[in-house]
Amino acid sequence: MDAATTALGRITISSEAIAQIVERTAAECYGVVATRGRGLRRRAIAVSTADGGGLKIDVHVVVEYGLNLAEVGNSIRARVRYEVERLTQLAVAAVEVHIEDVRQ
Repeated sequence: MDAATTALGRITISSEAIAQIVERTAAECYGVVATRGRGLRRRAIAVSTADGGGLKIDVHVVVEYGLNLAEVGNSIRARVRYEVERLTQLAVAAVEVHIEDVRQ
């Protein structure tokens, strides 16, 4: 996905590695029951490059019934952005949270 080049060489971080960080972080957020996409071929996490630079991350989650969905979504967005930037030193342009379902 993205790379950092120094005099010692190049470091490349795959989209799959970033997706693993996102999945673990989202799963730890309060109110998240599961991460999943709709349909058989849909992935729960998608990582791409945004038009203006930086990463664009789509996260599909299932949230616990009875919680404020906007607050849970904002919490996921903030935590995912922070953790990806902290662990990879890559800029995150957008985190799109898709609440696919609610359940108890």
